[in-house]
Amino acid sequence: MTKVSFVIPCYRSEKTISAVVEEIRTAMATLEPYEYEIVLVNDSSPDGTFGVIRALAEQDARITAVDLAKNFGQHAALMCGMRHSDGDVIVCLDDDGQTPADEVGKLLEQIEAGYDVVYASYEDKRESGFRRFGSAVNARMTEIMLGKPRELSLTSYFAARRFIVDEMLRYDNCFPYVMGLVLRSTKRVCNVPVTHRDREQGASGYTLGKLLGLWMNGFTSFSIKPLRMATYLGAFTALAGFVYALVAFIRFFAVHKAPLGWTSTTILLLILGGMILLVLGLVGEYVGRVFMCVNASPQYVEREVVGEKENA
Repeated sequence: MTKVSFVIPCYRSEKTISAVVEEIRTAMATLEPYEYEIVLVNDSSPDGTFGVIRALAEQDARITAVDLAKNFGQHAALMCGMRHSDGDVIVCLDDDGQTPADEVGKLLEQIEAGYDVVYASYEDKRESGFRRFGSAVNARMTEIMLGKPRELSLTSYFAARRFIVDEMLRYDNCFPYVMGLVLRSTKRVCNVPVTHRDREQGASGYTLGKLLGLWMNGFTSFSIKPLRMATYLGAFTALAGFVYALVAFIRFFAVHKAPLGWTSTTILLLILGGMILLVLGLVGEYVGRVFMCVNASPQYVEREVVGEKENA
């Protein structure tokens, strides 16, 4: 019998997570011959989320509740939940009810058809303009930096085979980026359309700072293209400087007049200085991440585990 593990990162979801769990139970009751488990990871939510998921785990042996010691972010919480799962298929979804757990059968159907990873896609995303912009930037970044096919939509609601998750879990550095881990593990990925619901409670936990950090994780942890782009930018600037010097040299001998220099010199200095600092900052970001990984900074720290896998 195929076992499905539902992994749900939880943050400010004390009023929504119970309904999500109940929807999973109802949906799985209609899907045979699957058995299932649910792993709920509290990402150090400031409200009573852990109290709610602790109670759910105490009432149902199929539920495991994990409490992280501080807020490590959605992707670290996903990695934690995956490590506590043992299903043949792992399904990741949100804690706010916007991702329809009752349509999980569509994802499992495509897994059974032979795909390694299946992402839900939404024709009408019920998000704020800020989140839509963030999703669009993230999609473009993964296309350029990670080689994502343009037609493929990557969302927080997806199903993956066990061997793919095991390969993802080999990554133990402190800057996990789940989409990058998926894209480097397999090409057999597809989308299935599902409904995206309105948010019933609260607001998205992603701030501008968190989105910028997520994008930085994506293109510095799984690609060296930014460094290559910096090299190309430096070469282009050097070429432009050479051409400018050649023009000035020819003009001096042709019309015996050198270009008046304060404004142009200042502009060039500002442009070159800014580019040098930008490239140094980019290199420093890579070096800093290497430093953090060498120092074995953890992906996450568990404070408490409640449920049948507590001693696993």
